[in-house]
Amino acid sequence: MAGNFQEAVLNLVKQIPAGKVTTYGEIARRITGSVRAARAVAQAVARNPYPIAIPCHRVVRSDGDVGGYSLGVEKKIKLLRAEGIEIRGRKVLNFEQTLFLFFKSKLIKK
Repeated sequence: MAGNFQEAVLNLVKQIPAGKVTTYGEIARRITGSVRAARAVAQAVARNPYPIAIPCHRVVRSDGDVGGYSLGVEKKIKLLRAEGIEIRGRKVLNFEQTLFLFFKSKLIKK
């Protein structure tokens, strides 16, 4: 099941558009129906074998903090800024406007 969960997480991460972020909880909700699996999502994202190609830098904490990143937080902030996302300190500015919610979009089945 862990492999299937990892695959489900990474498939959702691939669908986050450039210039948008989503939260660990939003991914957990989409997969399990609850935000309670947010930590498991964070672990799956941390094990992403292709951190640039599968844009896990677009996954942040529910309070807008950028969270961690396997290539370092500064690299995550640099990638987000390159996509036009404004960051102050470690927080995403205009978080609500930048937030990508899967239920509001058509998902690509893989």
